[in-house]
Amino acid sequence: MNTTHTTHQSTSTTSPSWLRPAVVIDAGVSGVNGLVYLVAASMLSDLLGPSATLIQILGVVLVGWAVALAAVATRDPLPRVVIREIGYLNLVWVAGSVAAAAGLLSLTGIGLAWCLLQAATVTVFAAAQILGTRR
Repeated sequence: MNTTHTTHQSTSTTSPSWLRPAVVIDAGVSGVNGLVYLVAASMLSDLLGPSATLIQILGVVLVGWAVALAAVATRDPLPRVVIREIGYLNLVWVAGSVAAAAGLLSLTGIGLAWCLLQAATVTVFAAAQILGTRR
């Protein structure tokens, strides 16, 4: 008797119910943060420490990131591979924040606290996005 065993990966496109909101909230927080960076760069430079130019550049990056996240969040079904990659890119932001807090940038005390708060918040987004795409 000849028995053939086949294995196949699940092609399920279902995602946890909280995954889409995790991407939407990430987009919203990133977008608001980016807009504030763009509008108030000079004031934030004095408050946080980095140059106004760097803050504006980060603002542009964050607004672009928010637009991309919002576009991904509208997809049905959610593109799980893309969302997992978003989670990994969020971890890159966390690493950059930790490097900035460790002395890469000259931060004020408030800037250091803001940087670490951002790192913690983005870690939560990354964990949700990575864990939400696992099967």
